Amino acid sequence: MVILELIAMLILLAIILYIGYLLGKYISKKQFEERIPSLREDAVKQSRAVLSGQFSEQIAPYLPDFPFKPTEARFIGKPIDFVVFKGMDEKNINEVVFVEVKSGQSRLSGVEKTLKSAIENKKITWHEYKVPDEIVRKN
Repeated sequence: MVILELIAMLILLAIILYIGYLLGKYISKKQFEERIPSLREDAVKQSRAVLSGQFSEQIAPYLPDFPFKPTEARFIGKPIDFVVFKGMDEKNINEVVFVEVKSGQSRLSGVEKTLKSAIENKKITWHEYKVPDEIVRKN
């Protein structure tokens, strides 16, 4: 008789634990569903900010306060937004300027900081690569 009571208690305990599990799962799902609109709103805001920043980068040379001639600016994108060849319009380049465009509260990324440091420390060289003749030769 004691064994039957023990088995009944274990079965009852298992049922209670399973009901608790199902209840916890249901509550967790409901809480998540309540948070979905907020999560989506945050994702949309972040996406808009990124797209706005990318758009601003592309049109920056045509904005009134851009300090260089748009015709002398070349968009690179990564790791720097523009390279400006001052004097290119006059066919006499006398300075090369690296330009990073930022909007809002954005700051330099780690890679952008290292590039800025390399430029400020004059770690810049010229390298001319000559394509081998056998690659460009037409047969």
